[in-house]
Amino acid sequence: MAAFTAVRSVGNSITGFLKARFDTAQMPGEAPGELLRTHYPATIRLISSGTLADDSLEIEPAITLYLYRITINEQLRNIGKRSAANRPTPLPLDLHFMLSVWSSTADAEQVLMAWAMRTMHDTPLLDASFLSPDGMWGADEVVHVIPEELTNEDLLRLWDSLLPTYRLSYSYVARVVTLDGVHSADGAPVVARRIAGADMGGA
Repeated sequence: MAAFTAVRSVGNSITGFLKARFDTAQMPGEAPGELLRTHYPATIRLISSGTLADDSLEIEPAITLYLYRITINEQLRNIGKRSAANRPTPLPLDLHFMLSVWSSTADAEQVLMAWAMRTMHDTPLLDASFLSPDGMWGADEVVHVIPEELTNEDLLRLWDSLLPTYRLSYSYVARVVTLDGVHSADGAPVVARRIAGADMGGA
């Protein structure tokens, strides 16, 4: 199980993975060494709700990843209740991300989105070699990053809650991010003390 910093780690890991692939992606139909980023330069970044609350946002050209929702995984939420009483209950989370492309041209918008979706499709599992160490991941932990279909109504409602106008987007869910309990450095406070003594009998 990972630390609570794993939520941050997943977003950073996905954008770091995309950046590494983007820097070496070959441009189809071009001579060897002709890179995608040369023809379609763009930044790849994790953005926040605060960033999207800025009506003067100017970040194009860019590929962005936005964590818009966190939910508790329904299949695993009750497993921790069978743990020992003195062990903190693990918290299994699903992280819902929106991948968007920001560009003023249809050509760049479509090429960059197609590349990003193809790259995400090629690597649906993030293991220890992809996950950033700040999440304190276990050696055998993996995170599945899979497509999540949103209805047109849900997608447009999400964008309506943001200040920038709609951008070409697709949604993904990262599951399962299992957070370990928060352990106190000093241990739990003593709330009661029971001392049992043997009955020595009267003299």
